[in-house]
Amino acid sequence: MRCLRRRESFVLDKDDEKVVNLFFELGMPKNQSKTLMYISQFDECKSADVERGADLRQPEVSVAINELRKKGWIKRRIKKKENERGRPIHLYSSAKTMSEIIKSFEQEKLTEIETVKSDISELKNLLDSR
Repeated sequence: MRCLRRRESFVLDKDDEKVVNLFFELGMPKNQSKTLMYISQFDECKSADVERGADLRQPEVSVAINELRKKGWIKRRIKKKENERGRPIHLYSSAKTMSEIIKSFEQEKLTEIETVKSDISELKNLLDSR
């Protein structure tokens, strides 16, 4: 799935940044949206790749990866080193297609909207009954 422009640069391009900004404007933390966009471009990648390609620091990537894994949008594969010594390598990949992720994100936002509508309605009722 890796395309040529990413093989050469390994960074998010202008179109990717537009997607990141739209996710951000819709309420997704920017570090999560950058991490999601970067990982979605590859079959598998390491967190260090995400740090460089998405221009994030290690703690930002770790937090973003944990949140995206909780949502089920990305998955981790642990690869042991050949000599079995040292830390294993953690590789990350998309668990769902971007279309599935957008559908899930949309449902999350629609649920939030319904909650806000309900809360506003309850607020009005409480204030009207005074």
